[in-house]
Amino acid sequence: MSGAAVTYARLRATDPARWQAAALAWRRWATLAGALCAEFDPLPSRLRASWSGAAAEAAAARIGGLLHRLTFFRVLCWRADQALCEFAAALVRARALLDRARGTARRAGLVIDDSGAVRGRPEQHGSIRSAAADLSAALGLAAEADSAAVTRLGTLIDMSPAPPVTSTPSCTATPAEVRQWWDRWSPAERAWLLATDPAAFAGADGIPVADRDIANRLLLAGQRVPPGADPGRAGDLRTGLARLSARLESDDGPRAYLVKLGLDQEGRAVVALGDPDRAGHVLTHVPGMTSDLKSLGGELERAERVAVRAGELDPARAASAVLWLDYDAPDFVPEASSARQAEDAAAGLRRFQEGLRAGHDGEPARQTLLGHSYGSLVAGRTAATGPVEADSLVFVGSPGVGVDAVSRLSVPADRVFSTTSATDPIQYAATAPKNLVGGPLAVWAGRDELWFGANPSHPGFGARIFASQIGAGHLGYWDRDRPALDSLARITLGEQP
Repeated sequence: MSGAAVTYARLRATDPARWQAAALAWRRWATLAGALCAEFDPLPSRLRASWSGAAAEAAAARIGGLLHRLTFFRVLCWRADQALCEFAAALVRARALLDRARGTARRAGLVIDDSGAVRGRPEQHGSIRSAAADLSAALGLAAEADSAAVTRLGTLIDMSPAPPVTSTPSCTATPAEVRQWWDRWSPAERAWLLATDPAAFAGADGIPVADRDIANRLLLAGQRVPPGADPGRAGDLRTGLARLSARLESDDGPRAYLVKLGLDQEGRAVVALGDPDRAGHVLTHVPGMTSDLKSLGGELERAERVAVRAGELDPARAASAVLWLDYDAPDFVPEASSARQAEDAAAGLRRFQEGLRAGHDGEPARQTLLGHSYGSLVAGRTAATGPVEADSLVFVGSPGVGVDAVSRLSVPADRVFSTTSATDPIQYAATAPKNLVGGPLAVWAGRDELWFGANPSHPGFGARIFASQIGAGHLGYWDRDRPALDSLARITLGEQP
């Protein structure tokens, strides 16, 4: 498609997989250039160790210039990759709407001609309107995506390294102020900043996610397990890094954006699935106890399922899911009995949500904050200790959220949702101490109060309770074709579960 008028015939013939393949090719070019950078990077120091003088310095400078150009080339490759991935994802949604229109026409005996007009008998007016509405939405979505892709790719043509930018945002700047500073620079200047100092922007809330993704990918090869780490932890971190790298290179599912990465404790990461700055609906998923870099894959899959299901329920609306594991999640039950790690995480989660709001393009997205298990305490403490940029707040399988009523949260009561399956052991393991009888062999004596306060899935808390399947246990809320997943997707879309 790309630049030509979007018509029914063109959309019907378009294969989004071809654009996904083109995006993957650009991603692989970036990987190849990275391998060349790794080969060239030690050469200047080796050169100076055995050669000195003006000629040696000139040779080292030439190698340094080549390294910079290769790095700049990688930035442009990832920019093309991002633009094509988002274009392909929009075409998938447009094709889903088109297929729905064609299905409606087929079932009702209507005809869609080559011009895209829906024809039928007068008594078929309802079906004609339905098919025509889906067809119009499909063409509008494809045209908008096509225009955006042309604009984004057009900025890459003849882009060359820009003069250096001498200012930086204040260390006390809010995410909104950081975004204002970033917007001062041209696309070439932003590319120069990312290529020359990625560490300055990789973790900066307010910088657009697509730019942070590039900065973090540039830094990824240099990530090292901290010296002195015990062998078990070091092995887990290496395994987690390998799995994360594989997901970043994969073309299976929505494109992954690496928003933040750290190797302290058991590893921290923030990964978006689909660009949240260009989606109208954004879910932030906060995982619970034992979450770490090694277990990132399972948590990512759960977050991804919500975004994918939202797209299936309403292809006209783009949804992105973000896994936020930027806190030290408890490793064991004794650790999880304390609220300290949730309290420590609240300020970072609040700032991240502010950064999502500040970094978004166009109309503000509808932001949903979801906490699972101990992650619900993190989300609850964040919403209880100050305003949080969340249009909806969701607690799933919660041990309590640190407050006794929905009125203690900064999100309006009608936008707070909760669910706990009848077979989720959290409601027994996290029973409030005063409800325990018999010491180590304690029995459960009531679910209205849990370890960290009132049960948000109890009517007395005041949240909107939605159903989950009886057999969900603690992790089955994201099982496909089950009611909890549909409810989570509908809440993300701003609907009632």
